[in-house]
Amino acid sequence: MIDQLSSYKEARGWEITAVFDGWLGGWSTEKRERKKGIEIIFSRLGEKADEVIKRLVQARGSGVTVVTSDRDISRYAERMAVTVVPSEQFKERMERAFAGHGEEREGDDEERGMKKKGPSRRLSKRERRRREILKKL
Repeated sequence: MIDQLSSYKEARGWEITAVFDGWLGGWSTEKRERKKGIEIIFSRLGEKADEVIKRLVQARGSGVTVVTSDRDISRYAERMAVTVVPSEQFKERMERAFAGHGEEREGDDEERGMKKKGPSRRLSKRERRRREILKKL
């Protein structure tokens, strides 16, 4: 996973932090290291990675994007005005980037017959922000 994230980081230029659980068999303190340009954080013994992620979201603010499929973390991040991308969606984007398919085109919705018109069809602010982030991924 770190190899894939590193390749993705090189291709896109994003700063990436991966957080892993250490609560059952980790160190007595939080451990941080850098491998292949990726910041890796292991939670300390007795602390779940979820708590570390929440702390990072609070510290770094709305300028970050959280990739997770955990509902609790998603809700927390959204309350803090942080964009959340589901893990599966990020994985698809990463695979597409490696396969050389490039970015989705702007008119994809129109081609699928899903063109939306008028203010009643306007996406929520959260959804618009999430889609903008996805375009950049």
